[in-house]
Amino acid sequence: MTQLTANFSLEEMTTTEQRQDNTCPAHLLPELIETAMLMQRIRAALSADAGRDIPINVTSGYRSVAVNQAVGGSATSDHCAAMAVDFKAPAYGTPYNVATFLAKHQSALQIGQVIHEFGRWVHVSRRTPSKDINRAITYRMVDGVKHVDAGIVLA
Repeated sequence: MTQLTANFSLEEMTTTEQRQDNTCPAHLLPELIETAMLMQRIRAALSADAGRDIPINVTSGYRSVAVNQAVGGSATSDHCAAMAVDFKAPAYGTPYNVATFLAKHQSALQIGQVIHEFGRWVHVSRRTPSKDINRAITYRMVDGVKHVDAGIVLA
């Protein structure tokens, strides 16, 4: 297993349930390492807030274009640039609890986006000089249609 940070491995950051190859290209490995470092900061912040170690379960990190298409991801997804992660931290609380905490600490943690997705997981992407956004939103499904709410709101 190849460790990118103390708690995040290359395998964990590229795991997928899809059957397509999801090997991170060599030219994106520096981006993936920076994203793993973001996740390490998030884990440390959640752990400090909870007063105990909070493991993070990565459900989607880097995605090849084929994997991204298979899961219905956006054509401009930060996952394909190795700059985004979907995750859960059940020892901390619900995805809403995690997203709410992270939204309050976006600047300090250098998070570009926090998305509370469908009440099931949290999506984060890195802030970079060329992508200096500071957005916290909720995606929810209403009658099978995806809706976007400005701000983190209870789905």
